[in-house]
Amino acid sequence: MAKLELRELGNTGLKLSCVGFGASPLGNVFGTVSEEEANASVREAFRLGINFFDTSPYYGGTLSEKVLGKALKALGVPRDNYIVSTKCGRYAEGFDFSADRVTKSIDESLARLQLDYVDVLQCHDIEFGSLDQVVNETIPALQKLKEAGKIRFIGITGLPLAVFTYVLDRVPPGAVDVILSYCHHSINDSTLEDLLPYLKSKGVGVISASPLAMGLLTESGPPHWHPASPELKSACQAAAAYCKEKGKNISKLAMQYSLSNKDVSSVLVGMNSVRQVEENVAAAMELATAGKDEETLLEVESILKPVKNQTWPSGIQQS
Repeated sequence: MAKLELRELGNTGLKLSCVGFGASPLGNVFGTVSEEEANASVREAFRLGINFFDTSPYYGGTLSEKVLGKALKALGVPRDNYIVSTKCGRYAEGFDFSADRVTKSIDESLARLQLDYVDVLQCHDIEFGSLDQVVNETIPALQKLKEAGKIRFIGITGLPLAVFTYVLDRVPPGAVDVILSYCHHSINDSTLEDLLPYLKSKGVGVISASPLAMGLLTESGPPHWHPASPELKSACQAAAAYCKEKGKNISKLAMQYSLSNKDVSSVLVGMNSVRQVEENVAAAMELATAGKDEETLLEVESILKPVKNQTWPSGIQQS
C-alpha cells in the first residue's frame, strides 16, 4: 500500500506525515465522541500512515489530551513511531504564559497523555498574552524543559501572522523550532505563503491548521460562532454549492490545495471519526498520484476572489 508522504519539519530532524491528526474534536469540542470512536480514529490514522497528533490542554478542558493519551497507548507501538505535540499557556480558565504555569503545565499534560515526553510543546495563541513575556519568560522556561528532556522542540501558535515575526526576530536563533498557523493557507486565504521564505531563513518548521477555514470550506458551512464576515461566508457557500453541482467536494479540494505546498510540513485537520480519517488520507493520496483538480480550483478561486485574504480578528470565542 502506498504510504502518506513524510515531510521534514524545519531543522528538527522530525519527519511528519503531510496530513496531521488534529485532536481537538476528541475533547468533544464539535459534539460528543465516544472513547471507542476516538480509539478507532487514532488507530485508523496510524494504520494509514499519519504519525503526527496534535492536542492542547485547552481542548475540551483537558479532555482531548486524556482521550488522545489513551488512544495512543492502545496502539501498543513503540513511542518513537509517532510524534505528539501539545500546547501551554491557554487553558479553560484563561491564559497564563508565566514560566511557573507553563512548567507545571507540561507535567500535567504528560500525565494526561501518559507519555514521558512530547515532541513539540507550543505556546498556544500567543496574541492573547504579552508577546514580550513570551520572548523573555515563556520561551526560556520551555528551553529548560527541553534540557530536562520533557519536550524535544518548542513552537508558537496564533492567528495573526505578525506574531510569528515579532517573536522570531527577538529570540536567539534556534530558540523556536516550529510555528503553527491556522486559516492562512487555504483557498480563501493564502497569506501564510508570503511568510514561508522568512520562516525557512530562520530554520523554522511550518504546520498549517484548518485547511477548511474552520468550516467555511465545507458543504454544511461553518458553525454559528464563526467570526468571518457575511460576505466571506456567502462567497464560501457559493463556492461549495458550485462544487456540489459539479459532483465535486469543496472540502477535498481545500485539503488538496493546502497539501500541495511542500514548504508546509503538515496540514493539521481535526478528525473525530474513521470516515474523516479515511477521507483526509484519500485526498492526500489522490493528490500524490493524480494531482489536484485545477479546473474546479480555478473556478472556486474566481468565486472567492472578491473576499480573498479577508481575515477576522482574533479573540472570538466559541460559545
